[in-house]
Amino acid sequence: MLQDPSRVVMRPRELKRTIVFLLTPNFSMIAFATAIEPLRIANRMLGFEAYRWRLVSPNGGPVKASNGCEMAVEGSVESERRALLGEQRPSMVFVCAGIYVEDFSDRTSFSYLREAHQRGISVGGLCTGAWILARAGLLADRRCAIHWENLPGFSEAFPRADVRADLFEIDHNIFTCAGGTASLDMMLALIGEDCGEEVVNRVCEQALMDRVRSSSDRQRLPLRARLGVQHAKVLAIIEIMEANLHEPLSLVDISKSVSLSRRQVERLFDKEMGRSPARYYLEIRLDRARQLLLQSSLPIVEIAVAAGFVSASHFSKCYRELYGRSPQQERALRVAATANAA
Repeated sequence: MLQDPSRVVMRPRELKRTIVFLLTPNFSMIAFATAIEPLRIANRMLGFEAYRWRLVSPNGGPVKASNGCEMAVEGSVESERRALLGEQRPSMVFVCAGIYVEDFSDRTSFSYLREAHQRGISVGGLCTGAWILARAGLLADRRCAIHWENLPGFSEAFPRADVRADLFEIDHNIFTCAGGTASLDMMLALIGEDCGEEVVNRVCEQALMDRVRSSSDRQRLPLRARLGVQHAKVLAIIEIMEANLHEPLSLVDISKSVSLSRRQVERLFDKEMGRSPARYYLEIRLDRARQLLLQSSLPIVEIAVAAGFVSASHFSKCYRELYGRSPQQERALRVAATANAA
């Protein structure tokens, strides 16, 4: 039988934090829900309202998540800017973002985030929220996390940000996480700081979690599980390839690094991956290029260079052969999808 929540009070009955969640168009519902639910559960376990929150949007209207569900909010960014000077001043502001974050360009929101930060209020980003924080000028020389799918485009757009493929990052008073259930992990770290380990454990029990992940836990499945490949040498070669997309290595150099001959590597890939190592290397470079096409406004020639191609024409030819459309057509589809989601 569960213990009476009112008896699990570890600290004085006082408000810990008031948090503003700024919802942006196409925000990730899972990242938002797994950020707010631990706070609700912590309040229940503590037996009092240690955490309060309110939802806002850039214009004060409802916001549609990427799954199509519409969320009502309590105010606008402009009203929150006024609140910075009064009794309703929050202790934290989290930006909730998701797909098409690259198109978010609300200057009032950027100004609000900068002003909140300048006034000593902690700011954070859920899922792709780090992109908006970077656009607001808050992530230069700061550690941050973002969803692995958005990491290539983010790195190209914001070279001064110290972006990492971790679940979450806390750099002084800036909090970022990779989205998905990583929001829950970051909030558990916050609750642990405020209320102690016992309350965190109680929240985990309520959420049916069997462990608390650390900030440096990996975002993606290990290569072995993701690709269904067991051969250690093949996995080592793929790791080398993924680490050298901008300036591709020769197959001879890759083979030497794993103490195999070129012919041995070719046979291994044919058996384990069903394609040549050169073909696989090309495919992951093109996948990197596709992410940049979808997530950035970089010129196509720069994307070609970032993916290790010596010319835009060669890049376009390879891209069309793999995806059945040119890079220009890919970007046009992206623009159309963004317009339909607006």
